[in-house]
Amino acid sequence: MKNSTMQVPSPDILVALKAGTVNYDASQFDFKGVDLRGACLSNTSLLGAHLEGAILSDANLSGADLRGANLHSADLRGANLHSASLNRAMLQKADLSGANLTDARLQVAYYDSGTIWPEGYSYKNSGAIGPKAILNGAYLCTAYLRDADFQNTSLLGAYLNGADLTGANLQNARLSGATMRLAFLTGAYLRNARLNGVDLLGADLRAADLTNVEMENLQSIAGADFSLVQGLSEKNRAMLLSRSSAELDVWNPYTRQTTRQSLSIN
Repeated sequence: MKNSTMQVPSPDILVALKAGTVNYDASQFDFKGVDLRGACLSNTSLLGAHLEGAILSDANLSGADLRGANLHSADLRGANLHSASLNRAMLQKADLSGANLTDARLQVAYYDSGTIWPEGYSYKNSGAIGPKAILNGAYLCTAYLRDADFQNTSLLGAYLNGADLTGANLQNARLSGATMRLAFLTGAYLRNARLNGVDLLGADLRAADLTNVEMENLQSIAGADFSLVQGLSEKNRAMLLSRSSAELDVWNPYTRQTTRQSLSIN
């Protein structure tokens, strides 16, 4: 959504940006679809900037602060992003082919199957979130991950306490040993996911798709809410209902019903 407080940059400001003579915070401007190809933006503050669809091909963004920036569908071909901060940036469908990402920081940046990475770049191990990412042991407690694409992602032993995974796509994700206490998984897509040994204490799984999910040796389901889950096999339902009363009769702090009650709601 466009931030109503952002200004559309004037032609003079665009000229200054391209020439590298900006000496103020550029994050205040709305750069959606703006042509900044070849611009000199080294060490520029673009914190949370709106750059959706912007043309930044061959731009110098070395050392730039792009944390939380919206770069959805941006053209970053050949851009210099050496040592740039891209933490939590939105890179869905962005074209980064030929870009220099040496020492760039991408922790919890978001990408999808439409993101184009530089040839040979190890994006799976960059700390960014998206399909096939390797996030084993990652600390994502209370992270805002609504509708995130975690297809085929490895999250073994990850820390997801209190994370908001509402509507997230976790198909084929490997989550064994993860800690997901009080996590929000409402409507999450967990088909074929592996949840063996996961701690689901107080987790909200209402209307989640649990088709073919592996969930053996769960650490805890005390207070977890399974209301209206889809695809839960009778074997898994029976296994969950065989847990101790000390877990099944605990109230979920948000939905105000016990785990036992939630498993009776189809």
